[in-house]
Amino acid sequence: MSTEREDAAMEDPQVDAPEPDDAGAASEAKKQSRPGRSRKLVPALVLVTVAVAAAAVTWLLTTIFEHKQESAASFTEVVELTDTSYDPAVWGQNFPIQYEQYLKTIEDTDGDFIPATPTADDPREYHTLSRIESETRAQRMWRGYAFAVDYTEPRGHEWALADQRYTERTGERFNQPGTCLNCHASMPEVYDELGDGDREAGFHAMNAMSYDEAYEHASSSIACIDCHDPQTMELTITRPAFIDGIRKAKAAEGVEDYDVNRDATNQEMRTYVCAQCHVEYYFAGDSKTLTFPWDNGLTVYDAMDYYDEVGWTDFTHEESGAELLKAQHPDFETWSQGIHAANGVTCADCHMAYSRVGANKVSNHQIMSPMASDETINASCLTCHHSTADEMRERVDGIQTRWQESLNVSFTALDALITDIAAADADGSASAEELATARDYQRKAQFVIDYSFSENGRGFHAPAYSISILNQSTDWARSGQLALRGVEVENGIGPAIPEQHMPDSGN
Repeated sequence: MSTEREDAAMEDPQVDAPEPDDAGAASEAKKQSRPGRSRKLVPALVLVTVAVAAAAVTWLLTTIFEHKQESAASFTEVVELTDTSYDPAVWGQNFPIQYEQYLKTIEDTDGDFIPATPTADDPREYHTLSRIESETRAQRMWRGYAFAVDYTEPRGHEWALADQRYTERTGERFNQPGTCLNCHASMPEVYDELGDGDREAGFHAMNAMSYDEAYEHASSSIACIDCHDPQTMELTITRPAFIDGIRKAKAAEGVEDYDVNRDATNQEMRTYVCAQCHVEYYFAGDSKTLTFPWDNGLTVYDAMDYYDEVGWTDFTHEESGAELLKAQHPDFETWSQGIHAANGVTCADCHMAYSRVGANKVSNHQIMSPMASDETINASCLTCHHSTADEMRERVDGIQTRWQESLNVSFTALDALITDIAAADADGSASAEELATARDYQRKAQFVIDYSFSENGRGFHAPAYSISILNQSTDWARSGQLALRGVEVENGIGPAIPEQHMPDSGN
């Protein structure tokens, strides 16, 4: 039965709270009312959650859409580029990221810059380390040739023209041809100017000039138009010497009528644009035509055979009297004999590794060694190798140390041969025939050593091949010493019974 207070509370909700002696009952009533209030908050919480989720989804979809738009439009055309857009700064308006990276090729990423005091004859504020001061045996093997006077470490593309202009090798005493300019300046502009729009004609006209005359036509170092088609942005070959050289190399492989700009894949072009310059070459005939010695193939022995067939000699050694070949920088040919080439890894994959800027995949135009930093190692090596940056450095250092040790052995043998030839010629202890044989051994041994020493990979581009050819050069140099002593030598004799190196799959 209800009390009077309970009846009043039911009739009037404003009835006072229970007296203190009823506190326990009131507390219980509050507890029973809490679930009701919580249930009232649920719709509000759901509404807030839905609103936040909707905002997040909207942001995500908007971002995806924007990135898809970025990806679909590889660049924003600010200016129209044509076949006469020579200035890389103009290209930079359409490709600001790549242009900014390209300008950074002026930086010292190898740590071999040396401060210099600018002069009227040489305004450069930095030089690089001298390779003939650090390796005096190289200076000796080139005596009688310009490289014995000045030869320094290479550096970025922004320096290519200035470093050539101010090296002693292009000074008056050596009377160099305009052909030298082919790999140190932006060529389409020079070819167009000298050939009146016919680049092939301009190429031949420049080769026939003196270096000083040709230099007057150059406006910049290597630029965008040297490697890219201005209409399509596709990679393209602009150097006639490479077009002709790779056609002959392919013919040696059985591929006829090869046109690199028509037949090469995009992946191949990521090496070929570099191989326009980073190769072995010579200046053929009175016209000094830039020529790649690839008629027989791309190995050092193929080049040597070619030079012997055409009767080419670069210089006569001032001590030994040997008629010698000067190797240049056969980076492409050496790479082609290595494991990276066999697996389709290109020059750009390592030296211009891809990176992401927004939704765009950009090839790094600050061309440099992949060993320059943890970042470059990660972007290049570690895309394939499951390793760490430190482990990759150790691996590369090991390869290059083994190469250097082999090079030291070869240089020591060559240096001894030069000494012995000069002494035998002076004291008459060797016959004319023996001297001729020894000098021929010097020609062969020195070309291989020079080839490997002048190649910029320091043994890395093809480790096994590089050590193998140095072993051969050492054998030739020691054979030359024996020839001076009247000992007949046979090189490369195999075992009486050929050894089996691989397991016999028939067992």
